[in-house]
Amino acid sequence: MNDSILQRDHSTVRGTIRYTSKKEGREGQIRGREYFQTNTHADGARTIIVHSEIDDRPSVMRDATYSLDKDWRPLDCFVRLTVDDSFMGSGWFRMGDGFIECETYTALEGRVTQRMETHGWPKTFQNHAIACDAWHMRLFDRSKPGEIQALDEMLLCSPDHRGATGPMLFKIGMHVKYIGEESITVEAGEFDAYHFQMVSAPGLPEAHPDYDIWCTSDGNYTFLRGDIGGYMQTYYELTELVGDGE
Repeated sequence: MNDSILQRDHSTVRGTIRYTSKKEGREGQIRGREYFQTNTHADGARTIIVHSEIDDRPSVMRDATYSLDKDWRPLDCFVRLTVDDSFMGSGWFRMGDGFIECETYTALEGRVTQRMETHGWPKTFQNHAIACDAWHMRLFDRSKPGEIQALDEMLLCSPDHRGATGPMLFKIGMHVKYIGEESITVEAGEFDAYHFQMVSAPGLPEAHPDYDIWCTSDGNYTFLRGDIGGYMQTYYELTELVGDGE
């Protein structure tokens, strides 16, 4: 029996991601930032709390709290969104075996209730936090480097590439290639990494350019670096990562 009055069975990691532009005339210009905290419980379940800011007009500010069980199955997510420094919407999403549902209120649509049927338990949810982009990569087979793999069902809170609408339910697919293992250095330090490339996202209103993602290879899929070409021309880098006791 543990007689201590204190209990701390979870671990916590905090990090910062910097957004910069690669567009001509704006090379290296800071265009946003993201602060995240991931709490992992003793059984492996985890919750990430993310504050994201995009400075490009119209500015976007998003707060999201996203939870998954020990098997990385999405459980629920809360999203609150501000666009052009004004309230856009807030909503709560819940996932279960064969469905996803949400209750939201937006400045454009008012009160919205949605429910979508899914193929079994939803595999992943895109709340538009860059830190969570890497978490989708756990679903792809690393024994098939260079092969395009398809995720037929991916749920989003917004189809806008900046996540600046809604929040409301939207369903797309995702095609990804696993490039391989690499050792990379970012401002937060040197890491052993997995390198993936998202090559398409069928169902989006506008085609998404190729998106290279590097994440830690330690089983936590912590976002390290992201590089998007095409019309987006943006770059993301982990600048700080602090764990318990550091």
